[in-house]
Amino acid sequence: MSEGRRSAGARERFLAGAEALGLTPEILRFPEGTRTAEQAAAAVGCELGQIVKSLVFLCGGEPVLALTSGANRVDTTRLGDLLGGAISRADADGVREATGYAIGGTPPFGHAQPLRAVIDRALLAYDTVWAAAGTPDTVFELTPDELVQASGAEAADFAAD
Repeated sequence: MSEGRRSAGARERFLAGAEALGLTPEILRFPEGTRTAEQAAAAVGCELGQIVKSLVFLCGGEPVLALTSGANRVDTTRLGDLLGGAISRADADGVREATGYAIGGTPPFGHAQPLRAVIDRALLAYDTVWAAAGTPDTVFELTPDELVQASGAEAADFAAD
């Protein structure tokens, strides 16, 4: 399957997932890419901390989602203590299998399977945040409250010091 067709399908799946949750996000596309938090912040002109990194980890072999501020890194020991198991990073195939999306484009909700999710409390300090919209070159804006409700995430402290 071509990258263009795969991207279009990912955007459509994301939009369908958002609409099922009562959201109608405006997707912004940046051909130069928004794969990293730094690229996304530069593209939309926001603070790095406003970028939502949707990171997939394995906890005892089960995929979990850590919605992390773009300015923070995950402390896997803290995350493991919070979730009650040993934490490892999911590889690219594991991310795609768990979410239906590629690394760099993984949205915070609308995944291939329900995932236990936690959200970095730092994201709650902003009026709005930006997250991937299914592809490594698309993002959308939402409030932290919308993010928590749509993802079902529990607010927690798991960022590295």
